Amino acid sequence: MRRPIPNDLAAFWMPFTANRQFKKTPRLLASAQDMHYYTDDGRAILDGTAGLWCVNAGHGRPKIVEAVQRQVAELDYAPAFQMSHPKAFEFASRLVQISPEGLDHVFFTNSGSESVETALKIALAYQRVKGQGSRTRLIGRERGYHGVNFGGISVGGIVSNRKMFGTLLSGVDHIRHTHDPARNAFTKGEPEHGVELAEDLERVITLHDASTIAAVIVEPVAGSTGVLIPPKGYLKRLREICDKHGILLIFDEVITGFGRLGTPFAADYFGVIPDIMITAKGVTNGVVPMGAVFVKSEIYEAFMTGPEHLIEFFHGYTYSAHPLACAAGIGTLDTYADEGLLTRGAELAPYWEQALHSLKGTKHVIDVRNIGLVGAIELESIAGEPTKRAFSVFLECFERGVLIRTTGDIIALSPPLIVSKEQIDQIVGTIGDVLKAAA
Repeated sequence: MRRPIPNDLAAFWMPFTANRQFKKTPRLLASAQDMHYYTDDGRAILDGTAGLWCVNAGHGRPKIVEAVQRQVAELDYAPAFQMSHPKAFEFASRLVQISPEGLDHVFFTNSGSESVETALKIALAYQRVKGQGSRTRLIGRERGYHGVNFGGISVGGIVSNRKMFGTLLSGVDHIRHTHDPARNAFTKGEPEHGVELAEDLERVITLHDASTIAAVIVEPVAGSTGVLIPPKGYLKRLREICDKHGILLIFDEVITGFGRLGTPFAADYFGVIPDIMITAKGVTNGVVPMGAVFVKSEIYEAFMTGPEHLIEFFHGYTYSAHPLACAAGIGTLDTYADEGLLTRGAELAPYWEQALHSLKGTKHVIDVRNIGLVGAIELESIAGEPTKRAFSVFLECFERGVLIRTTGDIIALSPPLIVSKEQIDQIVGTIGDVLKAAA
């Protein structure tokens, strides 16, 4: 049964959307359950993207829904400054039980973008309280995505996210990205070639001097730019260089956190522990907006000095540790634990890899990349019309009942961790059929 469509779509300025195209032919999702969305006219759409990289446990999960329902009736809001509520401490304690070793303290935010800003501010403030106030420079990476606030787009390296907004933050530099299709096309898992790209950090350190650099921020797997997987040994080498020069290493795990690679976090997968770890998305299964920044104990303790009545860190948000978000997060952790979802991706990863790489040789496909339960299919661009081919594939897949995501001319996939092998076949098979018929 068709559900009512708003008779005026003009008022809503949609984010990261071709607004005019959408409003001519709107794609409205009216409900969701488990692995599927349902459109306003009742069509089932298989979710190949976990919503927007966030619905890791699938849609409409009972423990999460019930936790939020109970919480809104019990306590709808509590002030975040100079007081709190029990579930904030319960959730933080639960999170550090599954976090990589040493990341023992959590600062709550409301999104990945806010988590990035928080992590950058913690890094700068930490250097100052440690008596190293000259360390004010931040190093990001080309093609990095760290949200859309000014700090995030400054350390980020996606041109379209930066070019409209002036000079951004000062004191920021970037190291090279790791995408090397000439040597690594159609790699299964971590590429063999490219560990030497980590040495570009030494070049930037030499340029600015280590005494001026506060932190380096990278995504362990660069997601929104098209799933760029680090070469073997690359992240370990970044860790070594940062340790050598006294620079903090920040991992942006907004996408990779909470089971996406078949381990709780990418830090676990790669065996590299950062000083600060940024999360969001899967922390509440996307049900209530929330982010969580993990820090090592020595960072937290560095702030816990001086008179006890004084605020140690002048930062936070009205909705930090919101009661509904904490309830959703606890329900999410329960769901992950009950169903083994933080490691289920490791079981499915070989099947996922085989399915994705079956598209090698399909028309327009110039690369396939995969790790855990995340993948990318890179397409040859139409001359003079970048992004058009992938966007056309996105539209046609939606019409055929499969939701994919595109960035540039790259199809990015990250299904909920409850996905079945049959549903993997449907996702990949639909993409293959659409590509065979694409112009």
